[in-house]
Amino acid sequence: MKDLTLDIRIEKTENSRLSTVDFNNIPFGKTMSDHMFVADYRDGKWQDLRVVPYDSFQLSPATSSLHYGQSIFEGLKAFRNAQNAEEVLVFRPEENAKRLNVSAERICMPTIPEEIFMEGLHTLLEIDREWVPNTPDSSLYIRPFMFATDSFLGMRPSETYTFAIITAPAGKYYSKALRLKVEKEFARTAPGGTGFAKVAGNYAASLLPAKLAAEQGYDQLLYTDAKERKYIEESGTMNVMFDIDGTFVTSPTIPVEDTILRSITRLTVIELLEEMGKKVEERHISVEEVITAIKEGRLNGAFGIGTAVTIAPFASIADEGIDYELPADYTFAQELKDKFQGIQKGEIEDTRGWTYKI
Repeated sequence: MKDLTLDIRIEKTENSRLSTVDFNNIPFGKTMSDHMFVADYRDGKWQDLRVVPYDSFQLSPATSSLHYGQSIFEGLKAFRNAQNAEEVLVFRPEENAKRLNVSAERICMPTIPEEIFMEGLHTLLEIDREWVPNTPDSSLYIRPFMFATDSFLGMRPSETYTFAIITAPAGKYYSKALRLKVEKEFARTAPGGTGFAKVAGNYAASLLPAKLAAEQGYDQLLYTDAKERKYIEESGTMNVMFDIDGTFVTSPTIPVEDTILRSITRLTVIELLEEMGKKVEERHISVEEVITAIKEGRLNGAFGIGTAVTIAPFASIADEGIDYELPADYTFAQELKDKFQGIQKGEIEDTRGWTYKI
């Protein structure tokens, strides 16, 4: 039990929906847990910290986040400890608290004290711990988010905000190796923009190109840089990594490059690869380099990296109308995922203090 110091008001639901959930069939992001943590920013400070039954927010039609997009979010996961099913393990939540504040600063929102983030999360999961699945390939997905709440149509930063955490039991995000298309028409973001931040508008901008790609039979996109359309940046839902001649290459994030989200899963994967004695290069990688490596048989495999997907192998990459198949016998991505998830679930000893216990 952690030492909790904040005064968090608790109102528990009288009608739990837990018994209605089929934990052997839980689609991602559709079934919400019983409670949510909420805090309000008023008069220059965070106040009224509370865990309450999951419910709708009442918003004015003039709520500023609906008009000017001051909205950010995070994503992380909780698991049942394989060594003690009564214990819940949350993976690297402090990193999510830090990244949320990077996003907040970029779009002129107040930062959330890490103490509020962590104690709110802890209290919420203590109450809803029975919602953490104990079935294969499942987790409790955790969504912290913040949005502006001023009822005002003037163009300025809001003076009031709401921070909340909701959770949802979830199964696999992807169930097969992915077919990707290199995207050279639409840009995900641009230098000096918000690509490094987890801003809601970044994802809104990706919906149309993702829809068009899906209509062509692709699962996701590989976005290229906005200036030259030459270098691979990231996918719509994940960072990406290429195994070329045994060297794992991934695009650089801030402070080197401000167009790419600094994935906590990616950060962890890099540390695991280095621990395994693998060579990792964080550098710009061109579409031409990847396609050439495929043609020459030097691309052993490629995979996406993100909270929702963990590690998702690629089956093919399409460029200029040609589908390039990747080696079907590439097993390392699954081996890496097994190690990663083994730590998340307590099956493998956590020697780095990555798991937060509740």
